[in-house]
Amino acid sequence: MRTGIATVPLDYGKCPPWLFLRMKKLGRAIAETIVEEFGAEEFLRRLSDPIWFQSLGCVLGFDWNSSGLTTTVLGALKVALFDIQDSLGVYVCGGKGKTSRKTPEEINTYGISRGFQFSDKLIYASKTAAKVDSALIQGGYQIYHHNFLFTKNGNWTVIQQGMNTQNQTARRYHWYSPNVKDFTEEPHSGIISALIGKPLNLTAKESKENKEISTGLVKEEPKTFLRDISLILEKSDSLTKQKRLPGFATVELNNLEFHWHPVLKENFNLKRLKKTIEKAHFLKPKNFEELLTTKEVGPRTIRALSLVSEIIYGAKPSYDDPARYSFAHGGKDGTPFPVSRSTYDKTLEIIERGIKKSKISIQEKVEAQKRLVKNFHPVK
Repeated sequence: MRTGIATVPLDYGKCPPWLFLRMKKLGRAIAETIVEEFGAEEFLRRLSDPIWFQSLGCVLGFDWNSSGLTTTVLGALKVALFDIQDSLGVYVCGGKGKTSRKTPEEINTYGISRGFQFSDKLIYASKTAAKVDSALIQGGYQIYHHNFLFTKNGNWTVIQQGMNTQNQTARRYHWYSPNVKDFTEEPHSGIISALIGKPLNLTAKESKENKEISTGLVKEEPKTFLRDISLILEKSDSLTKQKRLPGFATVELNNLEFHWHPVLKENFNLKRLKKTIEKAHFLKPKNFEELLTTKEVGPRTIRALSLVSEIIYGAKPSYDDPARYSFAHGGKDGTPFPVSRSTYDKTLEIIERGIKKSKISIQEKVEAQKRLVKNFHPVK
């Protein structure tokens, strides 16, 4: 399989009805084949791999480098699997725009109608994953698409996408519940992006101290935090000119890192920030995850807390982009690990069986097989 970071430019068009119909048929057949062969959990695991998902979209016939691949493939799967979801054991919630905000409601409906006892945990996972990717990884991407897939065992996969209107690109975030040990520390199974930047990344292990101090600022005394953030904002120009302030050392700040600092550029609404911090203080969050999931605590509040933790207390957060190369089967040069020929061949076999099983014309099956060959290199 081809591996790497795919270019995902924003696409504002619509999928033609004739193509969407064929994507539904082929997507359903591939899903049924994988579940029949490996089970529902394996189907979720594969969807959580960003490169496997990208290749699936290519096989289904959508543009390989379009942001619409995410929204259209998942839209097709949601419709295609709806009438077989109970027998398949896979449920698809959410979608694009307003539909994404109805995800908790859809999960709750399944919980009531199917008697799932874990629906509350799924709703929490859906909301928290969305908040993590909007508030803890701040690189200018606004989440506009959120799909939540789960099985009868309560395992889940989140696939959501953010857009950056300034550089006209999209970024896709993948989660898989068995891999999530901590929602706020490196929880992703993969993030695929066209650009690698310098976002505020509070999901990194290196940001642990910054998050601990942020939580402490809210739990202990909001007045101290509000005083510090006001001081930083009022004196930001003086800092760049190296003027001494009480508690600050005179250091050289005139460098690239300072200029792209994602927090210092923010014009905080101090009245709103004060209200949010006081509310969080009243609720006494036990840890950073509880702070993050507090209602009204969003990206700006998190940025403000992170800034004070860094500037006042010296707890520097990470600015390393969590988007990385993702490998489904390893690389031919052994990086990051040698190719497993049996796994690779099995993947090809399963998708090809799905193509043959689908209820589409012979010509359409031939075209799908061509796309499969194009996106999967044979191992020699």
